[in-house]
Amino acid sequence: MHDSIATITLPGGLHVPTIGLGTWMMGEHKRHMPAEIDAVRHALDLGMTLIDTAEMYADGASETVVGKALKDRRGEAFVVSKVVPWNASFNGTIEACDRSLQRLGTDYLDLYLLHWRGEHPLDDTVAALETLKASGKIRSWGVSNFDTEDMEELFSVPDGKNCAVNQVLYNLSRRGIEYDLLPWCQERHIPIMAYSPIEQGRLLEHPELIHIAKAYQATPAQVALAFLLERDSVIPIPKTVNLNRLRENRDAVDLDITDEDLDRLDAAFPPPSRKVPLEML
Repeated sequence: MHDSIATITLPGGLHVPTIGLGTWMMGEHKRHMPAEIDAVRHALDLGMTLIDTAEMYADGASETVVGKALKDRRGEAFVVSKVVPWNASFNGTIEACDRSLQRLGTDYLDLYLLHWRGEHPLDDTVAALETLKASGKIRSWGVSNFDTEDMEELFSVPDGKNCAVNQVLYNLSRRGIEYDLLPWCQERHIPIMAYSPIEQGRLLEHPELIHIAKAYQATPAQVALAFLLERDSVIPIPKTVNLNRLRENRDAVDLDITDEDLDRLDAAFPPPSRKVPLEML
């Protein structure tokens, strides 16, 4: 009997599961698309209904994969996409959103993110995001790869406090956000969406992580995900097209790590003792 996947309430009232599916690198090869479509649909079956994509991923082909997977199941999914910074002028953001909607085969996004900071003023991007929300093309908006100073600047522009999510690189080996960015967002009830939560697989060979996982009859990936799921308002979005790994990722929800083992993880992957600039992949 599995634990149900808990939900997090975003600013504005939308509910999202605490673990989702990333699609970075999906859509890059046509021969892989059937398996990728199956993975997205299987994620829905498992209750991992948050599906994250972006216009930049495979030049839009990732969005096409997601759109095909959701063709008859759009209502089950919480769909996230992103605008690249060079498109993030007022008009450019609206036009980019329209293109994403067309590739996804839907008339709305649940969440639309600015992928990272660029040359266009935040005022213009936020105004476009608010316009898209008012028109019903997006239900909420947020940002990605914003450090604490970026978030403070965002909150200083008109309607900037309507930000619903900050998606950043966060995993056991990349804990810099715990010093200031994570607490800053938690105090303002802005969830952190953690991309590359197992460091694209590189974490899985760490001896201590393997040792702890064996004690739980779990995989190293499950322990790495459970570490993030223990954090308040953190949503890991691991990417996989392997259905067995997808089920393992979902089962990380059932894993309760003891305080003693959390201390062991801290010893193996020390939390930051000072400000660390936000890392990106």
